[in-house]
Amino acid sequence: MHIRPLAATAALCLLLTAPFAQAADKPTDPQIAHIAYTAGALDVAVAKIAISKSHNKDVVAFANDMVRDHEAVNVQALDLVKKLNVTPEDNATSKALTDAITAEKAKLEKLDGAAFDKAYVDNEVAFHKQVNEALKTVLIPSAQNAELKSLLETGLKIFEGHQQHAEMVAAELK
Repeated sequence: MHIRPLAATAALCLLLTAPFAQAADKPTDPQIAHIAYTAGALDVAVAKIAISKSHNKDVVAFANDMVRDHEAVNVQALDLVKKLNVTPEDNATSKALTDAITAEKAKLEKLDGAAFDKAYVDNEVAFHKQVNEALKTVLIPSAQNAELKSLLETGLKIFEGHQQHAEMVAAELK
């Protein structure tokens, strides 16, 4: 019973490792802005599925936190790109993230109850680990604009908290 969610999580980790590895050739600020915005928007979309499907109060509370926090950071990101007159640039990493989350959403839509909760939370743990690592090792070091770098650093602190929260909820679901 635990093999399917574990396999899905492992597959997602593999899918996310490749896109962020591609970002290693030093993405530009417009590409970084798009990657960060895309990751947040996709996490919101998955969280909204959890809010509508889960009956576990801890899972729903976590998903509500994801919607609130990621939407807030994305509003700040959009305000910054407007202020700087920068157009976010689609790229291989943002496209790969979209593809990976689209596949994950399709898997989650087919699950219910405890199986859904476990798969959703396991996905959130894996997703935040990958995003946080990419922020630390690629996106923040590559950002040229000080305001963008600061926003990414603030986001990293928030998303590290998300990872810890997801890990705590995952431990409670076992």
